[in-house]
Amino acid sequence: MRFRLIPLILLSALLSGCGYNTIQVQDEATKSAWSEVVNQYQRRADLIPNLVNTVKGFAAQEQAVLIGVTEARARATQVQVKADDPASLQQFQAAQGELSSALSRLMVVVEKYPE
Repeated sequence: MRFRLIPLILLSALLSGCGYNTIQVQDEATKSAWSEVVNQYQRRADLIPNLVNTVKGFAAQEQAVLIGVTEARARATQVQVKADDPASLQQFQAAQGELSSALSRLMVVVEKYPE
């Protein structure tokens, strides 16, 4: 009986360090890393509404500038100048000034476009 007890004690000592703790440590490290991935995806998803609102704001500004340019162009092309009528010349000059102003706003939008 004594000879059977020694291999059993030896076998139990070897099996006690079979790697269960290592498996648990690696499992926890994997879970921790995956939760970090999930956190990053959630953070990115949370930023999307802010990005959409920013784009909507810039689109509204650009739309207003584009409408201003097209309306100023339409007014400038509708004015007919008569050489002997100073009022029509003044009206033409005012329409051209509005068009220049609208085009300068458009140039500002174009120059800021990468932002």
